[in-house]
Amino acid sequence: MAIHVASIMAMAVSVADRPTPIRLVIFDFDGTLSDSGGWFLSIVDHLADRYRFNRVHPAEVEGLRRQSTREVIRRLAIPRWKLPFIARYVRRLFGQNTHQVHLFDGVSEMLAAIAATGVGIAVVSSNSEDNARAVLGPDNVARIGWWACGASLFGKAPKFRRILAQTGVPAANILSLGDETRDVDAAREVGIRAGAVLWGYANPEAFAHLRPDIAFDSPAAVVAHVIEHAATHGASSPP
Repeated sequence: MAIHVASIMAMAVSVADRPTPIRLVIFDFDGTLSDSGGWFLSIVDHLADRYRFNRVHPAEVEGLRRQSTREVIRRLAIPRWKLPFIARYVRRLFGQNTHQVHLFDGVSEMLAAIAATGVGIAVVSSNSEDNARAVLGPDNVARIGWWACGASLFGKAPKFRRILAQTGVPAANILSLGDETRDVDAAREVGIRAGAVLWGYANPEAFAHLRPDIAFDSPAAVVAHVIEHAATHGASSPP
């Protein structure tokens, strides 16, 4: 059965009902803030040839969007030992092509609105900090207090723990937002509220079995939720 945005939102009522205020929002970068999915698809066959895994036929793309990150890796027959090498190469290619990647509509306004509430903003990404900063631009970068980038494909949980240590914000007061199933898994591992954005790479069906704590179909919906649940005092900005 198809899982539509409304169905995902209906599954995710638990966080919205909790009184625990939000002091910090942690964003994924690719597919959450930046609309980089098209660029990644444009290089996937090049990566397949270079690292000897299965190519992706255009007709397969939508089906892959419905699968978890681990399922996609199995489908492409990528050995786990190759993942760090692929990730480093992709970060380098991305750095040479940041001019081809743009933010999703409404992202700049979302970050400005969240910052105005006093809620802290962090970015945790498998991409590099330099790449993320280049795409975000100086105005958005100025709104972000903490960065933990260069995570391995399934290594976001340690990066979340680093943000917890740096900010001193309890996990219960943090909302994590990402567009892939691995983002939800990592947030759950460290006890952070796991939010899914439905405008990124993954199809909403990919999140169905994970039951994210909450899901959003637009940056404006994120803003409305944060404003409603913002703590009086957000995370203190780093020196």
